[in-house]
Amino acid sequence: MGCDGGTIPRRDELVRVKKKPEQKDKEAELAFKWRHCSIKQLPLQAPVVGCALGRLYSKESVLEGLLDRSTLPKSAEHIKSLKDVKNLNLTGNPAFDGNKAKKGDCYTDEGRSPYICPVIGLEMNGKYKFCFLWSCGCVMSERALKEVKTTICHQCQQPFTETDIVIINAEGDDFKLMETNMMLRKTLKKKFKKQKLSEDNQTEDVKQEEAPKKKIKKDDKVAATKVNNRCEAEDPAYKKVKDNYSVAKDPKASEVFKSIFTTHKSAAEQDRAHWITYNPFYN
Repeated sequence: MGCDGGTIPRRDELVRVKKKPEQKDKEAELAFKWRHCSIKQLPLQAPVVGCALGRLYSKESVLEGLLDRSTLPKSAEHIKSLKDVKNLNLTGNPAFDGNKAKKGDCYTDEGRSPYICPVIGLEMNGKYKFCFLWSCGCVMSERALKEVKTTICHQCQQPFTETDIVIINAEGDDFKLMETNMMLRKTLKKKFKKQKLSEDNQTEDVKQEEAPKKKIKKDDKVAATKVNNRCEAEDPAYKKVKDNYSVAKDPKASEVFKSIFTTHKSAAEQDRAHWITYNPFYN
């Protein structure tokens, strides 16, 4: 019957108590969050991209979402074009063998990540903070950035600023900071475009001012050419200065004058040098 001295019941067996809420498996939640696309909830497929808020996506899912915006969740509404995501330069983990078939007679480490930090080798599994640089897309651990303080990327040597650092899967205060940095980058981008546009307008104004001067110089060159042609046509002495001038072809030169040069047809009959043009060939 029970409760006759032969058994010792527990309190929860005699009194109805409030059930505790089911606790999530944190390791499984982290593994899913860091290995799956935030749009389709499917495993990440290369190429992998990240948004300004630090969420990870498969690029294929982003493209499909941009084509049909009804498939985009609320968490990805800030993605308006491919300019709002960045291609990530991930470093593969040589110890990861998740693609191989699992065996039942051996231990399988489910917490091992397919990517690691290229600087200090930490696994990107959610236990450590990871970030990527918006300027180049290189992914590394936050610890690597803090230990080696620099404004140049450790992986590709491209410069970056504090606002370019995007924390992956940011939460709490980090998420608010990512929102602030995203708005700040957009503001700076608009300011840079306006500045560049004004500089281009100034350059066009300078070109328009210089155009009449160039036209005047061109007109001067044309006038000088016409004067030279006129001089060449009127003055025979001007022709003689030119390199392509030949006495034998000059219609105004006499045959007597032409015969004293070796270009004349009678030069072949000459067997000695004469007193005007001394040619050593005839000596």
